[in-house]
Amino acid sequence: MFIGKYYHSLEEKGRVSLPKKFRQTNKNWVVTRGLDGGLFIFKEEDFKKEIAKFESRTFTKKNNRDFIRLMTNEAQTIEPDKNGRVQLPEYLIEFAKLKRTIVIVGSLSRLEVWDRDLYHQYIDKIESKTEEIAETLSEQE
Repeated sequence: MFIGKYYHSLEEKGRVSLPKKFRQTNKNWVVTRGLDGGLFIFKEEDFKKEIAKFESRTFTKKNNRDFIRLMTNEAQTIEPDKNGRVQLPEYLIEFAKLKRTIVIVGSLSRLEVWDRDLYHQYIDKIESKTEEIAETLSEQE
C-alpha cells in the first residue's frame, strides 16, 4: 500500500528520485499517463493485474479499446538506478506538464507524479467537495 506525499525535483534529463519508502518495495515499475493531470506509476505486477481486468472486456466496445490504448500505448517500464532515480519519458513529462518541482503521492495501489502547482490546484478544488464525495461513496456501497 502506498500512502503519503513527497516533494522532489525533476532533474534536467527527466530523472526523478522515487521516495525511499516506495522504492524499497519494488524493483520494476511501469509509468503511464494518469487521470486528472498526473502520471501513474505502478509496480509492474500491479500494472499487469489492472490491464488484465480490461483484457476480459470485449474489444468490440470503443470505450474499452480507447481506454486500453490510453493506458498502454504510452506506458513504459522503468527501473530505479542505484540512487533510486527513474527516467521519465519526455512525452509523459510533457503530458503531465511537469516542471522543476513535483509531488509524488501514494494512492494505495499506485504512485502518482504531479507538477506541484497543478497538484495543489486539483486538491484545493476537490477539498471543498469532501463531504459530497464521501456521501456519494456511501451511496454506492
